Amino acid sequence: MSSSSGFARRARLALVCTLLPLAAHAQAKPPDSGDTAWLMTATALVLFMTLPGLAAFYSGLVRTKNVLSVLMQCFAISCVVSLLWVLGGYDLAFADGGGLQPFIGSIGKAWLTGLGRGSMTGTVPEAAFVMFQLTFAIITPALIIGGVAERMRFSAVLWFTAAWLVLVYLPVCHWVWGGGWLAKLGVLDFAGGIVVHVNAGVAALVAALVLRERKGFPHVAMPPHNMPLTVVGAGMLWVGWYGFNGGSALAANGSAAMAILVTHLGAATGALAWMAIEWWRYGRPSVLGIVTGMVAGLGTITPASGFVGPIGGIIIGAVAGVVCFGATQLLKRTFRIDDSLDVSPVHGVGGVIGTILTGVFVNAGLGGIGYAHGMTMSRQLAVQALGVVATAAWCAVTTYVILKVLDATLGLRVSEEHESEGLDLAQHGERGYSE
Repeated sequence: MSSSSGFARRARLALVCTLLPLAAHAQAKPPDSGDTAWLMTATALVLFMTLPGLAAFYSGLVRTKNVLSVLMQCFAISCVVSLLWVLGGYDLAFADGGGLQPFIGSIGKAWLTGLGRGSMTGTVPEAAFVMFQLTFAIITPALIIGGVAERMRFSAVLWFTAAWLVLVYLPVCHWVWGGGWLAKLGVLDFAGGIVVHVNAGVAALVAALVLRERKGFPHVAMPPHNMPLTVVGAGMLWVGWYGFNGGSALAANGSAAMAILVTHLGAATGALAWMAIEWWRYGRPSVLGIVTGMVAGLGTITPASGFVGPIGGIIIGAVAGVVCFGATQLLKRTFRIDDSLDVSPVHGVGGVIGTILTGVFVNAGLGGIGYAHGMTMSRQLAVQALGVVATAAWCAVTTYVILKVLDATLGLRVSEEHESEGLDLAQHGERGYSE
């Protein structure tokens, strides 16, 4: 088998891809037990990233009076997205859309009609694939709430989640992983650099701008209330990310193993790079800095994880730590944009960097799996950049429209009195901590 044809076969599998049949097959082969066991394990790991990983990570970063609100939002988002996914979200992302196939799938099998125990996607049961992809759809809007933490009404969070999933996440997911126009061009996004991180980062930035800064920002200090909780959540994210990236191979194979290895290396070097810059600049390394650098490294290696080698993972992680640190400082100190938990400079910028660098380190000479037939580095970089720009533009405009409509109808932001009181008590009638 030539290297180019080998690339095509591996890439189709790794990209969840687009051309795998998603309907039940009358004469489908029995599922591969190893692949199935790994995919179900990876599914649990990805859900673990949101509940309790991201929930703990975020809730430790906010002030005491808003802890329960963040936990509640993560739980509720998981529930809302799950039902919408079954209602038709899965089909819109992955089914054949006929004449609209370049842009969106169909809803011919709403409520997963026809999905049975014998339905297959490649070597795994389709039900496992459905659930695996659902966990990605859950964590993406959950990431966004970090940009508007401590000031968005709970009812607005629910409506925003539903609208954003349908109008932003599902189309972009279809473009990249469901056989859409970006997939046809050959964009490389192994596990969600575009679909998850660019998408969530842009949406968080737009939301932060629309809702405006928290009361007192940037003059009033708003330190994390519980750093140990944040560190525990960060550790859960690191472990869960093995399923996020390794599971995207859809098989228990060398691609999954390499994805896990480079994911770990990206996290480690991202954490060390952020820590080193902070140490050099401020005279001491912070716990918040090292865990944020870890998340930056993980988000940045995500699109490249199944395509690059260990050296690529290390370099991408190091670049992530440096650039995302700079982006965070620029956003908060220069532009004074209150993205509460740094979603856009960490996940958004990291997703952009990782997506572009995928086009570099996929090169076989740099340890990657090599370019597909007819693809050069310059062409791949152009396709990667197009994927980033198209996604960012669609996400920014659509997110802005959704937020403005919700603001005009429900209202997005809590009152100043409720913001001062805290969302835990004002929105949920409970306190996370006794006084």
